[in-house]
Amino acid sequence: MRCPSCGSLDDKVIESRTMVNGESIRRRRECNNCHYRFTSYERIEEKPFMVVKRDGRREPFDQDKLWRGIERALEKRPVSTSMVEQIVTEIEDEAYAVGKVSREISTADLGEIVLNRLYTVDKVAYIRFASVYRHFNDLDEFITEVKKLGEQDTGDADDGK
Repeated sequence: MRCPSCGSLDDKVIESRTMVNGESIRRRRECNNCHYRFTSYERIEEKPFMVVKRDGRREPFDQDKLWRGIERALEKRPVSTSMVEQIVTEIEDEAYAVGKVSREISTADLGEIVLNRLYTVDKVAYIRFASVYRHFNDLDEFITEVKKLGEQDTGDADDGK
């Protein structure tokens, strides 16, 4: 495996873990040249998992695109890189579970999975992602979503009493 830091092909596996769905293996690696640590994934090569866009186009599922969207929503929030990695992996696992039979998932379903996960992690990131995903056109739509979030939080707090 080529080191993303120095390009060396000499590395060692530090840890291997089977992912939740049992169809992939996550490996933590360390470059023997520069000692940079990175993660690789092993999967069975199958028909590509597709994302069905709103206009009907299909494109291959892109973990990097998902990562960038999550990272953008969590920008300047108190969430570690390892937590972002875990969130992306959990979302990917859930997306694969939802689209297991057809090997595809709609952007609407994928977006809802992301929103549900962000809601549990960071409310600000949830609102950031929702504002892009749900295409808020004006301030009123944004305020309505924030109020819903506040009502849900108040409802959750009342349940605990």
